[in-house]
Amino acid sequence: MPMTAAEADKIVSADFALRVLDPGLSVKSVGENRALPRPPWSDRLSREGGGLSGQALTAVADTAASAAVSAARGGFVPTTTVRRSTSSRRAVRGSDVLIEAVLSGLGRRTAFADITMSDERSGALAARAGTVHAFLG
Repeated sequence: MPMTAAEADKIVSADFALRVLDPGLSVKSVGENRALPRPPWSDRLSREGGGLSGQALTAVADTAASAAVSAARGGFVPTTTVRRSTSSRRAVRGSDVLIEAVLSGLGRRTAFADITMSDERSGALAARAGTVHAFLG
């Protein structure tokens, strides 16, 4: 049975680290092999010059991939990140970030995800990430 955004949001709030949830991350929608979480703008996560920190973007990208895995599997799946690569394009300043994680591969023991992160206000691509997650247990 397909997962709803509310169910995915409940999984994220119950099963993910507080440092990821601190900025108010919520899942706005999910699909069969994708998740769209959204962290609201937070001055606490910005760096000198006012841009959102790369560490914050990376954490949200990783969480988005985990949420997409849970959506594809129909419930929470404990995973560990095996590989993550992030390429930044431009800073996000004073705007929410639109995140989309799409699974490009889902096997018995691993999942591969492609993540885009865009500035909500301008629509400009801020960063791309790729992750590989291994299932635990």
